[in-house]
Amino acid sequence: MGRVSGVLICIEGIDGCGKTTHARRLVRSIRKMGFKVVYTTEPTDGLYGRIIKQRILDADEGIQDAVVALLFAVDRLDHLEKEIKPLLRKGMIVICDRYLHSSIAYQGAAGLDIEWVRTINRYAVAPDLAVYIDVFPEIGLKRIAGGRRLKSSMESLENLEAVRAIYHRLVESNELISIDGTAPFEVVAERILKAVREYLTERRQHGP
Repeated sequence: MGRVSGVLICIEGIDGCGKTTHARRLVRSIRKMGFKVVYTTEPTDGLYGRIIKQRILDADEGIQDAVVALLFAVDRLDHLEKEIKPLLRKGMIVICDRYLHSSIAYQGAAGLDIEWVRTINRYAVAPDLAVYIDVFPEIGLKRIAGGRRLKSSMESLENLEAVRAIYHRLVESNELISIDGTAPFEVVAERILKAVREYLTERRQHGP
């Protein structure tokens, strides 16, 4: 397979769906195929990402949902300018663990107008391929509890059900490719890799 330049692939899903593990696995698999690939994640470890992690995700201080949405949008723009765009210009494949569709799903589930969320993210580069790992919220919560992670209000059954419903609408509108995350790990990993291989092959044959 020939060289592919400047590809942004995003891995999405509710908390506990396994996306981080699968995103990192995907990076290793793509690297074995001979491509230059980098893993990154949102929220980032930058200034705005640290604020999100420390003041919202971990502390859960009850900050207004609109402010949370704006912080994620600012972190994303900073992420794009400092990391993603330079990597894309170098012809790298960037695997992003959460991206634009996370904002749409989570902030939409919080009751914000989805079109407004899209508007504040209008300068975000559209992903070339976005993969959604689908699991039932009960499964996600069980995995979170097993990992003893800090829990925020974003990780409630009611909220994750609302998030999943929005993700499903995004799948129906062809913004995301859905992968059944309840299958055995190796099966899920292979299905994700297959979707990526197919995209890269088509891009090589027909261009961006």
